[in-house]
Amino acid sequence: MSSSSEPGEARLALTAGITCYLIWGFVPLAFQAINALGASSWEIVAHRIVWGAPTALILALVARQGRQILAVLRNPRTLAWLTLSTVLIASNWGVYIWSVTSGRVLEGSFGYYVTPLVNMASGALIFRERIDRTGVAAMALAAVGVLFQGLALGHLPLISLTLALSFGGYGIVRKQVQADAQTGLFIECLMLLVPALVFIGWLESRGAGHFVSSPASTIWLIAAGPITALPLALFSWCARRLPLSTMAFLQFIGPTIGFAIGVSQGEPFTALHATSFGFIWAGAAVFLVGAWRRSRAIRAAVAETAPAG
Repeated sequence: MSSSSEPGEARLALTAGITCYLIWGFVPLAFQAINALGASSWEIVAHRIVWGAPTALILALVARQGRQILAVLRNPRTLAWLTLSTVLIASNWGVYIWSVTSGRVLEGSFGYYVTPLVNMASGALIFRERIDRTGVAAMALAAVGVLFQGLALGHLPLISLTLALSFGGYGIVRKQVQADAQTGLFIECLMLLVPALVFIGWLESRGAGHFVSSPASTIWLIAAGPITALPLALFSWCARRLPLSTMAFLQFIGPTIGFAIGVSQGEPFTALHATSFGFIWAGAAVFLVGAWRRSRAIRAAVAETAPAG
């Protein structure tokens, strides 16, 4: 790649990254709109699966991953890992959509603030990755934030912890899978396709479904598929082209928008809530500083080992 094209690709990758996290940030409004038309959280999940499958397939084929899909389908070990990732992502989708359609957007936002720190902890515990003092400080601040969140709610923040652990676990499992994001998502949707279709058919047969209840409902439920697959494809593309520090910063865009949505919609936000988010934001800031330092150290090491001339 020529040096003149590198800045252009970097800008395009940054735009893709910001776009994907903006979609993830504003997606609660889409699910709330579908829910306002009568669809339950599980009906939304089912349509997310049904319409996510063809969208992911199209994206995989555009990325020339057709052979990869066939290879994965012939590999029992890879399919076993994807079965586990399917359970985790389906659980995550179900809990998240239920939370944002039942007035708990703030709890969902809190969970996704915690997720990067869960990833850091799991990296140390499972993959024996070294955590420096900055990482320890970030996780300690997050733990205090979870404690205050529990005090604010009056109980353990189960929604936040479930979202953080299920998505963190999903990332761990997908780390073991030799498949790109589009291929993996298509296989996951494929595994859930029959149960989702059966559930939708059962709802429609009882007159409780909303797919054909109005043109708006039909459009919104179909849109749940692209809303699922497109940001993941953008994320997969830009993650290979942006520095770690940049990706670390971008991943907080989504929950920050979710936080703003929850507050603007009048969800309870007491002094204890503010304290809990304060600790989480402090942990996120420390996390970002650590990621920036690691990225700078890597660039410096690469520069030192690069041949002169």
